[in-house]
Amino acid sequence: MLVLFETPAGFALFKVLDEGKLDKVKDLWKEFTTSDSARRVVELKAFNKFENTSDALSAATLIIDSKPSKGLRKFLQKHCEGETLAVADSKLGNAIKEKLKIDCIHNSAVMELMRGLRNQLTELITGLGAQDLGPMSLGRSHSLSRYKLNEMTNIVFILQVDTMIIQAIGLLDDLDKELNTYAMRVREWYGWHFLELTKIVTDNIQYAKVVKMMGNRANAVNLDFSEILSDEDVEAQLKEAAVISMGTEVSDLDLLNIRELCDQVFALSEYRAQLYDYLKSRMNTIAPNLTALVGELVGARLIAHGGSLLNLAKQPGSTIQILGAEKALFRALKTKHSTPKYGLIYHASLIAKASQKHKGKISRSLAAKTALAIRYDALGDGEDNSIGTESRLKLETRLQVLEKTEFGKSAGSAKGKPKIEAYEKDRKKGAGALITPAKISSVMVYNPAADVFLGKSTEETPKKSELASKKRKHQDAESAPPTEPAAEAIQEDGDQERKKKKKKSKETEETPAADADGEKKKKKKSKGKGKKKKKKKKSDADGEDVAMQTEESGKKDKKKKKKKHADDE
Repeated sequence: MLVLFETPAGFALFKVLDEGKLDKVKDLWKEFTTSDSARRVVELKAFNKFENTSDALSAATLIIDSKPSKGLRKFLQKHCEGETLAVADSKLGNAIKEKLKIDCIHNSAVMELMRGLRNQLTELITGLGAQDLGPMSLGRSHSLSRYKLNEMTNIVFILQVDTMIIQAIGLLDDLDKELNTYAMRVREWYGWHFLELTKIVTDNIQYAKVVKMMGNRANAVNLDFSEILSDEDVEAQLKEAAVISMGTEVSDLDLLNIRELCDQVFALSEYRAQLYDYLKSRMNTIAPNLTALVGELVGARLIAHGGSLLNLAKQPGSTIQILGAEKALFRALKTKHSTPKYGLIYHASLIAKASQKHKGKISRSLAAKTALAIRYDALGDGEDNSIGTESRLKLETRLQVLEKTEFGKSAGSAKGKPKIEAYEKDRKKGAGALITPAKISSVMVYNPAADVFLGKSTEETPKKSELASKKRKHQDAESAPPTEPAAEAIQEDGDQERKKKKKKSKETEETPAADADGEKKKKKKSKGKGKKKKKKKKSDADGEDVAMQTEESGKKDKKKKKKKHADDE
């Protein structure tokens, strides 16, 4: 068995002379207390010396990452054929076994053996003294530290570039707000002097240039606005409106301040264009694939919202899809409504091209491709935008397929055709075997009970007759004049008495009916008398008539009861 040991000067291979001592791990340290006892356990077989400091640095950095260097691979292939190799790093052993097909071992006995070798290293390797190992170790440590610092500087540079992008997009948004505020202030201020110019020139920058050049509206006729306004018709409208304008007159001092405000608008506009070019170059350098997919502004806003490009690379596509719509998302979850389909990614050109019906599908696909592009930009070694360009072409092709499919469906639709309803009785008898169960289930069954006849049968159920009579009574009560409450009360009392008499006995039905007829005649007379009295008297006498009539009805009820009692006896 061979042992691979790393030194500041190079790699050393030791051969284990007595492998049986490795079984006693606790006693193994005692074998390396002296140089003589250590030589009885191991001996140096080969040594691979580093050529220079850069070679030592590259080998050390690869060993830290558990990877064998090119010189180490050649050294092991030359001296380790058919041998078992003991290594201090299990990951390094796996890499050697995978690439060189050499069996490697790593356990507690090997670690104790490495400890003993480190203790007697200068005695076991001839020509390598302690005075030589010190400077070598110090030089390699300094080189390794500089390498690590350089890596950290690159990482910090990437983070700084992310910070620059975040600050640039934030400043760009602020400039847009300020520029819009200043431009509207120019319009409001100069509008007192030349109000019609606002409708003629709609662009804010052109408006400020016209105001700066013209000053007083009286000078518009003698000026040439062809450099500012490309359309001759607009220039003609401007000069015509300047002659007939209804604006107020302003002093030269007012015009001076308005022109200075126009200069501020020009300065902000120029700086915004310069800042946009800077942001565009930064985005193409740091995230070229993201820029190719969604554009500079949307990509920069995604990075700013995520905090950095590396943080954004850790997000899944579903999170990137709704990034920027957190308020709407949590509001939808709280109210149990549908969640939003897109956030900042909605402003990408691909989603703007899609119709409203396909925006959700395209945004989901675009978010997935964007997540892959961000990860490649953040963690990949390439600096081209090939992945972003290919993904954009695929998404454009998918959008065209969706639009063509939708167009084909709308062209082949039959909205204007009449709906044909089939009934079971309309089917032919011989065609019953050819109809499938799906067709039979779709056929409507004819309902003969839904037909309406002109002549109804005279045989009706008692319930229907009772309902009809109740409806007639209700209609009669509604059609009766409102000035006869006493007559209606008497009629209701008669109806109740009739119902009671029917329940008691069938024999006494004739006499109450006759009495009821007499009562009806008396009621009619009382109605006529009541009408005459109401014509003569005012509304105050109505209550007295009602009271008198109710007393008369009470007397009649008593007479009826007496007659009934006499008949029963």
